[in-house]
Amino acid sequence: MQKIDLNYVSERLPYRDENGLKDSFGRLLVVGGSVGYTGSVYLTATAAVHSGCGLVYVGVPQTIWQVEAIKLTEAMPFPLRDSNGQLTTGATSEIISRLDKCDALAIGPGLGRSEETCNMVLQVLAQAEKPVVVDADALFALSGNLDVLDQRKGRITILTPHPGEYSRLTGGADVPYDRFATEHGCYLVAKQHRTVVAGPDGKMMENTSGNSGLAKGGSGDVLTGFIGSLICQGADPFDACAAGVYLHGRAGDLVRDTETAYCMSPEQVIFKGFRDAFIECLANEL
Repeated sequence: MQKIDLNYVSERLPYRDENGLKDSFGRLLVVGGSVGYTGSVYLTATAAVHSGCGLVYVGVPQTIWQVEAIKLTEAMPFPLRDSNGQLTTGATSEIISRLDKCDALAIGPGLGRSEETCNMVLQVLAQAEKPVVVDADALFALSGNLDVLDQRKGRITILTPHPGEYSRLTGGADVPYDRFATEHGCYLVAKQHRTVVAGPDGKMMENTSGNSGLAKGGSGDVLTGFIGSLICQGADPFDACAAGVYLHGRAGDLVRDTETAYCMSPEQVIFKGFRDAFIECLANEL
């Protein structure tokens, strides 16, 4: 299997125009969060900001909106209809309306698993024409409803499951990653010790960066924001996935060197690791 490494990613980072404005680098809509899970959507949005996205909007349940408004100083949170702290189908039309003015959607971090929330996710996936990165509880909603995923063939859909989530998606069947991606017309980021990226054309690559310090709650939320950000900046979907997993892993490696795998946190990966990983990648282009 071909490897995702520094040379591969250096050649595929989206071009950044020195004369560009905020709109030049895309608009990402992040939808997630629920009572008790305010950190997940914060990490996703913050990762998107710190990986180059021009504007990041964050839709959260009305109940936790004030919390996110305080936490998110660099992204723009707004309230959505909820019940008991989780989003409902009443939020669907607002999400789609907001997405029409954005370049991509990242949905799922900290969302919750109520029946209403799951139905909202399925409605959004069915209606959204823009690229969608599906993670965490949005993957839970999609499990057992792969017909909704199949209906999105021809539209860009990126799934980011860890092994348990992937098993749920396949109903426990041992389905090769490339076969799943081609059958369902999606991009698959199979998170594991060496994350695998598979595309709808059957292309499959294995990442070479990362360490056990990334095996902590919140790391997947960071990756989701990173991939969504690269999509908004114009990266090819497969390259956005590949560059996202490599640079996220490499950022984790660089933070581990100073903090150790025991002590490093997802937030440190954003604020300390991203910068050095990008510097390394950009220097390799020269």
